[in-house]
Amino acid sequence: MDKREGVGKRFGEFVKAMRAEKRITLREFCKRTGVDPGNYSRVERGLLPPPQDSETLQKYAIGLEIKDGSEKGQMLFDLAAVGRGIIPPDIMSDKDVVKHLPLFFRTLRRKKPTVKQMKWLVDKLKED
Repeated sequence: MDKREGVGKRFGEFVKAMRAEKRITLREFCKRTGVDPGNYSRVERGLLPPPQDSETLQKYAIGLEIKDGSEKGQMLFDLAAVGRGIIPPDIMSDKDVVKHLPLFFRTLRRKKPTVKQMKWLVDKLKED
């Protein structure tokens, strides 16, 4: 099993939950977005990776009635990036962040943080 299968599945679970929250059927969503129902169903189930291009992701956002710049919109794009095994482009465009990523990755490889430690780190980053 691919190690990234779980994160691709998270994207699928997210879009499925958003679709259910808006009470949009799978077929209706596919009509709105112009995506193939069979392939989209596989994305929701985590059998296919999230879309790679921002144009398709934007169609998903519109089909799911997600507003531009909203937290849910950012989550859609972030989960798609992580599901493809990449760092979101807006993060990669910050040269100061990119400069420190190798150290961050080396640290994570040496000692896996606990969920509590990760939450603490996120809270610290939000303090600024």
